[in-house]
Amino acid sequence: MSPRDFKHLLARAAADHDSLVCVGLDPEPEKFPPHLRGVAHSIFEFNKAIVDATADLVCSYKPQFAHYAALRAEDQLEQTIRYINARAPGVPVILDSKRGDIGNTAGKYAQEAFERYGADAVTVNPYLGGDSVQPFLERKDKGIVVLCRTSNPGARDFQDLEVGGGRRLYHAVAERVAKEWNRHGNCLLVVGATYPAELAEVRGIVGDVPFLVPGVGAQGGDVVQAVRNGRTRDGGGLVINSSRGILYAGNDERFADAARRAALQLRDEINAARR
Repeated sequence: MSPRDFKHLLARAAADHDSLVCVGLDPEPEKFPPHLRGVAHSIFEFNKAIVDATADLVCSYKPQFAHYAALRAEDQLEQTIRYINARAPGVPVILDSKRGDIGNTAGKYAQEAFERYGADAVTVNPYLGGDSVQPFLERKDKGIVVLCRTSNPGARDFQDLEVGGGRRLYHAVAERVAKEWNRHGNCLLVVGATYPAELAEVRGIVGDVPFLVPGVGAQGGDVVQAVRNGRTRDGGGLVINSSRGILYAGNDERFADAARRAALQLRDEINAARR
């Protein structure tokens, strides 16, 4: 087994920290506290402070690739992941880049996520079918997080389309992942907290396959409903992401303390709901 096997890292971090919280590291420099604006490598310095403040409260971190690439800050994404591995070596990193392409190109995206950036897991788009995710699935020690029922309002445009037998497209995705793609037990499904009824439906289809759950906090998803509808029988099976609600809980020099309080509050709310 790899020393950084995603499944084991995630389970151990969740148990050690009594936490299903994932902090989304989605930097928006215009929201940084004044003392960090215009500072060299301000994104890394901001992320470093957040990690220092929350490392014992989370089961994972999830940097969103576009927030770095748009600012030509891919080097600070690499710095951030290296820092997490050093500061909190037991906490896995999910690179949220929603990759999905054919054949050789998919292989290059897998190489980018796992070798260039050193992520432990990556989000993928299943729209192109099985061959587009196969290069990711072959990485047995990595996590493959498949978009299923996303948290955005437009999710209904395609994901709700009927595909026969009373099933919708997101049902078919969930079933395919659980029955065919999860041979190594390294798949997760993205199911948004903004659709609690769908959380329960997907849980009924896939059994114990874990969910990455975006949509709490700024997007308005209800934590209690998300936990009650999405948890597995043992009260786990969830990685509940919050980005803006934690990152920008404060806007002065004590922003990291505010982030810690927000992460602790979310952890406690989740734990109360699942127990």
